[in-house]
Amino acid sequence: MDHAFDHPTGHAFTPNVRRVEATRPLQWLHRGWTDLRQAARLSLGFGAWIAAVGVALLVVVWEATHLAPALLGGFLLVAPFAAIAFYAISRQLEQGRAVDAGDALFAWRSNAGQIGLWGASLALALILWERTAAIVFALLYDGGTGSLGALAEGILRGEHADLVIAYFGSGALIALAVFAFGVITTPLLLDRDLDVVTAAVTSLRCCLRNPGAALLWAFLIAALTALGFATLMLGLVVIFPWLGHASWHAYRDLVE
Repeated sequence: MDHAFDHPTGHAFTPNVRRVEATRPLQWLHRGWTDLRQAARLSLGFGAWIAAVGVALLVVVWEATHLAPALLGGFLLVAPFAAIAFYAISRQLEQGRAVDAGDALFAWRSNAGQIGLWGASLALALILWERTAAIVFALLYDGGTGSLGALAEGILRGEHADLVIAYFGSGALIALAVFAFGVITTPLLLDRDLDVVTAAVTSLRCCLRNPGAALLWAFLIAALTALGFATLMLGLVVIFPWLGHASWHAYRDLVE
């Protein structure tokens, strides 16, 4: 498939969106895995750094009952922005260039202003989610100030059903909005001279035109990330860069 693109000279340009098969996310994972293998040392190094940050956050907030799960859920909200380096690595491989760590780390400078605005938008979404989680816990959690471990034990015993429903219900709504407007926004801003509104609307159009693929992709991202969490973040060393590389291929497939 020809992905050649001439960069526009202004922000009025609106990219065309392709229709893909509902099972196409499986191909994105395959291509992402290929990129991960080709750039294993650099990608896994970045993945280890992401996992280390996750472990540090988990240790710090473990005793803050509502804050720990809120930050874990918030990880999914900001992950597309944190994966910029992996998009850049995949682009290097796509172009037949040698993998360059410096270029990958500072690739955001090509469209720094708009990428920064998108990062700020995701930060606001994270704050909204944290405040929502705090309100839900304040209204529905009667377990005092116990740790995350105590909360998990109570849920496994069948307690806090109303809390679980409200927490995951509100979280799902926020995550759905962020996913729809952000599934390809970061790689699009990285690759093309576009403004953040055009990129976010293009992302939404991708989801609306490909609801089956979008739902499967969202499920795969959530399931693999949950697997990374279940391994106390260690699995994210591999899973995060894998999803990052795969997300680049999702963008290339969905946007002309």
